[in-house]
Amino acid sequence: MIVYHGSLDIIAKPEIRESNRTLDYGSGFYTTTSSQQAEDWVRRRMKGSEVERGYVNIYEFDLSFIRKLNCLLFYSPTEEWLDFVMQNRTQKGFTHQYDIVYGPVANDRVYAAFALYEGGLLNKQELIAELRTYKLVDQYLFHTEASLLSLQFIEAKEVKK
Repeated sequence: MIVYHGSLDIIAKPEIRESNRTLDYGSGFYTTTSSQQAEDWVRRRMKGSEVERGYVNIYEFDLSFIRKLNCLLFYSPTEEWLDFVMQNRTQKGFTHQYDIVYGPVANDRVYAAFALYEGGLLNKQELIAELRTYKLVDQYLFHTEASLLSLQFIEAKEVKK
């Protein structure tokens, strides 16, 4: 399967990175099956910066690793997905032991709905029902060094400002 990673750099050898902000599934290396989503990530990083170009890095993901490693897979927004994302985003120091996590991207529109949930204006079931009406893009988090072995760099395509 082909997956994409948007970056300001060409990343031929993916690595686990600690983020300076909270992320949906924790620290690691994020990819998506959507080349457009990866390009959007690059453009968002370039916006307001001096950087004139970035890259959509393309990898072959060996799916046989899903059976070999400790994976958490969410195919749609569920209560478990919501709880997992909220733990990663709100519990300082939260970590998990999964090698790979797959599921929907909690983008800006999703965060607006999350804010309604956190403010008590939506309950969990109402939030999930709302999220299921959105066209959500997916993401894979490669959380451990063992999971990175499933990725083979193919090429990087330049994205200009």
